[in-house]
Amino acid sequence: MTTVTEQFRAARDLLVSHQEDYEKAREVFEWPRFEHFNFALDWFDHLGQAPDSQDRPALVICEEDGSSTRRTFAELSERSSQLANWLTEQGVKRGDRIMLMLNNQVELWESMLACIKAGFVMNPATAMLGTADLQDRTDRAEISWVIANPEDASKFQDVTGDFTVIQVGSAEPAQTSHPTLDYASSFDAPVTYAPTQETQADETLLLYFTSGTTSKAKLVEHTHTSYPVGHLTTMYWIGLEPGDVHLNVAAPGWAKHAWSNFFAPWIAGATVFLYNYTRFDALGLMEKMDEEGVTSFCAPPTVWRMLVQADMSHMKTPPVKLVAAGEPLNPELISTIKKHWKTDVRDGFGQTESTLQIANTPGQPVKPGSMGRPLPGMEVVLIDPATDEQGDTGEICLKLDPRPVGLTPGYFNDADKNAEVFRDGYYHTGDIAERDEDGYIFYIGRSDDVFKASDYRLSPFELESVVIEHPAVAEVAVVPSPDPIRLAVPKAYVVLASSFEATPETAEDILRHCRNSLAPYKRIRRLEFLDLPKTISGKIRRVELRKREVEIHAADGGHTKASTEFSDTDFPSLKG
Repeated sequence: MTTVTEQFRAARDLLVSHQEDYEKAREVFEWPRFEHFNFALDWFDHLGQAPDSQDRPALVICEEDGSSTRRTFAELSERSSQLANWLTEQGVKRGDRIMLMLNNQVELWESMLACIKAGFVMNPATAMLGTADLQDRTDRAEISWVIANPEDASKFQDVTGDFTVIQVGSAEPAQTSHPTLDYASSFDAPVTYAPTQETQADETLLLYFTSGTTSKAKLVEHTHTSYPVGHLTTMYWIGLEPGDVHLNVAAPGWAKHAWSNFFAPWIAGATVFLYNYTRFDALGLMEKMDEEGVTSFCAPPTVWRMLVQADMSHMKTPPVKLVAAGEPLNPELISTIKKHWKTDVRDGFGQTESTLQIANTPGQPVKPGSMGRPLPGMEVVLIDPATDEQGDTGEICLKLDPRPVGLTPGYFNDADKNAEVFRDGYYHTGDIAERDEDGYIFYIGRSDDVFKASDYRLSPFELESVVIEHPAVAEVAVVPSPDPIRLAVPKAYVVLASSFEATPETAEDILRHCRNSLAPYKRIRRLEFLDLPKTISGKIRRVELRKREVEIHAADGGHTKASTEFSDTDFPSLKG
């Protein structure tokens, strides 16, 4: 075991040993800071050779038809070395940018490990991208290689640029105007990989496009340490340890997939488990989790809501480690999950730009609605955007002295954005929160989503957490709606559950529920049934809804109504 491997393992073991002692972990943890580090060579290959892990499954992928793909740590270690050799033979050079446009298939994990070993820069991409997005991303990320399945390789036919497409899964090359290689040829390469140079800790490893909820997607850079070492905090939040079987419901191409379908479980020496389905089936998913002995489960609130609507008692042995990410959880959902599975589902906060910053950690009390407390190695302050003063309400910021390892070095080729978010000794997240007397942090919203109504500052998330409790509501987004008296009033855009209809009676019942559950200054005053605009990653684009409200209401001071809109003044029982 090398010195670097020993240091990394020591940091991991310290967090595992203090998994349920938050205060002690905060006190004793220090980031390992390396000059050279390669996650695949210095850590994953070590697991592939270690007697306690080499024969354990590193990756299990199950399909709807009952088939499965299983790889041990030793098998993936050898196969990724073979692939790294082959890619080098094809002319891929250290620092070259490779777009990975793959699904939950073994080739994705092989490719990621191979790229890390050989120093190739990865740009993970979702298969949902179309020609315009692919043109923008291949240009901005300076892509010179693409690894994709045949149906996705053909999307590059009309994408201009100097890059080669490596096709997975078919001997017939896809229709594309670019040079094409067959991934299967890599099985002829040598299985022992010898690096030609050490990997610098600050070398670029990943380029991620953010989802772009308010603007054009930004290109976030990560190094060979910012994610591979930084995700020690993510491992600690989930509570992963050697021997766990971890399922994370996240699509390839997005940062969360790398978070806990790659780095966090394998830092712990746990098994990554995936279940591929064409249509979400809550009962089928729970059956498969039982079959595979899943001990740890991470899902966004949308999936948790679908599980709650099914029969959660269907699981014979529920996972004991439950976390949620993507959007904040509302208190009622947390309570319902605990009722069925006897375990708290724990929220956390991080970004594509960082690993987990704030979380409810194992063994600690969970306060309803709270994201938890700052994780080991993360020094969080709340800064008032108007006054730049620190306090108990403000923008979530990270101290840069000392700089947390799990933080991006910046946005690629975007000096103006870097100057905006890295200033005055802090990294500014753009998210607003408040902290209580026990140090627990409660999410309010994106700085550009929070709004004023009747001079009160309102959090869309807080209001949405109330609206979503109504059984008719499947999804909701709250935005300010121009009003001649109050400046703005809260308006809820609602997607109905399948058994409800968009009638005045349904609208009245939802508004009455909000009236009974919210203080008068927070009440939802308007409601409209409408499909929600979303980013390609599924995040709600409230910026489009705010723009729509201005178009509908601003011209005459708020007197006009959309044809599908209801107001509390429409119903005599809700007036006043």
